[in-house]
Amino acid sequence: MKRWQIILLLLAVAYGVAVALARPLAENPWDAATADIDRPLVMAHQGGDGLRPSNTMVAFANAVDLGVDVLEMDIHSTADGVLVVIHDSTVDRTTDGTGEVHSFSFAELQTLDAGYNWPTLYEDDSYPFRGQGITIPALEEVLTTYPDMLFNIEIKQTEPSIAQDLCDLLRKHDVADQTLVAAFFADTVDEFRAACPGVATSLSQGEVVPVVLLATFGLGPTYQAPGEALQIPEERFGLKVLKNTVIRTAQRKGVHVHAWTLNDTESIQRALDMNVDGIITDYPDKMLDALAD
Repeated sequence: MKRWQIILLLLAVAYGVAVALARPLAENPWDAATADIDRPLVMAHQGGDGLRPSNTMVAFANAVDLGVDVLEMDIHSTADGVLVVIHDSTVDRTTDGTGEVHSFSFAELQTLDAGYNWPTLYEDDSYPFRGQGITIPALEEVLTTYPDMLFNIEIKQTEPSIAQDLCDLLRKHDVADQTLVAAFFADTVDEFRAACPGVATSLSQGEVVPVVLLATFGLGPTYQAPGEALQIPEERFGLKVLKNTVIRTAQRKGVHVHAWTLNDTESIQRALDMNVDGIITDYPDKMLDALAD
């Protein structure tokens, strides 16, 4: 046997072993929580930031009234250890205050107007939610107000770690099985997985790269998923990410594919046509209209 034949044989064997080891994910709580929803999930980004002030009880109430499936939100902690729902690490962009979220006590945060600068996604000088008593909510308030909703909670804070605090809160309110936890950084995701085994997680940014590359080069069968959801944009760094090969590779391994953050009817429809499992959007009303059509 010639050398190139030996090399090809070894590569074929290695590929076969990789495929055999790359088993689909076992059934998990997120599968069960979404099993009765027979269409892509409508996931209200920050409660629907295009419709109401980001990450506030006003936004979540509006999203629930619209009929969304998932409340997506971001969390940090206060100086006195309360988990609060806000996107940025500072209060500057969305409130009438200034400073790091973690530098405030929870009581101090409650004095800020969380509707002060809305809207932040488009130009509108009327600021219709200023002075309406809208505050930065505690995560616990959201969980207790909507105990039957699905939650997609992104851990934004990296230091100090809030992974265990989040796990404890999810367990306390018996919503762990209906929650998907996400984070941008691998260390944060790993911390949460270690602290809260059994709770579904989305892939970190670094974990997204292998599935995209393997799918692109026709090696999807070798993919082994580290988490239950793949949340990806249409494009990243000028490269198309949300494509059929990636979606199918993930789904065949039992991974839910969620497209983010799609805010116009055309991009929402493109994602629906590719049979994604969910769409994260600031305008859940547009997605609901697209589904109705």
